Amino acid sequence: MSELSASLQALLASFREGRRLALARAITLVEDEHPGFQAFLHAALAAGPKACRSGLTGPPGAGKSTLLSALAHAYRSRDERVGVVAVDPTSPFSGGALLGDRIRMNELATDPGIFIRSMATRGSVGGIATTTREVIDVMDAFGFEHVLVETVGVGQTELEITGAADTVIVVLVPESGDAIQTMKAELMEIADIFVVNKADRPGADRLRSDILTTLHLQAGKATSGHRAGTAWDIPVLGTVAHRGEGTAELLEMVDAHRTWLEESGQLDRGRRARAERRVREVVERELTRRIWSDAGARERLRSGVEGVSQGHETSYSVARGIVEAMVGQRRIG
Repeated sequence: MSELSASLQALLASFREGRRLALARAITLVEDEHPGFQAFLHAALAAGPKACRSGLTGPPGAGKSTLLSALAHAYRSRDERVGVVAVDPTSPFSGGALLGDRIRMNELATDPGIFIRSMATRGSVGGIATTTREVIDVMDAFGFEHVLVETVGVGQTELEITGAADTVIVVLVPESGDAIQTMKAELMEIADIFVVNKADRPGADRLRSDILTTLHLQAGKATSGHRAGTAWDIPVLGTVAHRGEGTAELLEMVDAHRTWLEESGQLDRGRRARAERRVREVVERELTRRIWSDAGARERLRSGVEGVSQGHETSYSVARGIVEAMVGQRRIG
């Protein structure tokens, strides 16, 4: 790993002193992938993960920001510091994020024990931005006891929160749509805790019943993925977040899940699996960066596209030629 520049060494020193401005600058460094960000992360993350990481996901309008705010206030009442990452869909027109969460969380921003960062997905599938996991790591390294991540879950692609959080809270409301269709969505497969928010509205009891029925039907089947081989009894809670109803029970359940993760060994196993995924992601990202920063590869792409247009090449042969040239092998596969 390359050495840090003088400016990044100064940033790291301020970061380790707990200066919020240094945290903001470090996040920008990582989010925008400025030169030296890998070396900075290597130095900053040496101590390993410590924070409790909780992700809230669900359809727009489910009240995730209100629930997140309630959790953050509860942690602050215990004198625990909180980092918040709010991931917003990138606008297809401007390329910017719809940063409504920043507006709704303004009341949190005045608390010196809470730090909020909004991020755009920038076209990344999976419901979180490419560098969201690194930003979460940075907040963890800064010393926050809790990192709360909010993302919009609207379908099968918004599932990467499972690779970023220890506890996944799926928030639904009676207006989310047809309950049976909701049960079929992959979003329902990732939850450690279900929350039916706006539980005072018509249809809330029916939705909770449908979720419980689905969980009961799944209980006797061999599961795979996020909850494979676990014995955690997934709760289905009702809340009215804007009135604070049910948020104490949610906090209690998040704490209980953390205890279960630690005692069952799932926390360590989850961190190891997360580390493996991250290594693969970083390798793929670095290889992509190196390939397209190479003038020869860009020229092979240009000439290859011309060959494809004339029928002499295909996308596969051009890609193979670029890869072979970059790795110095005569044959691939």
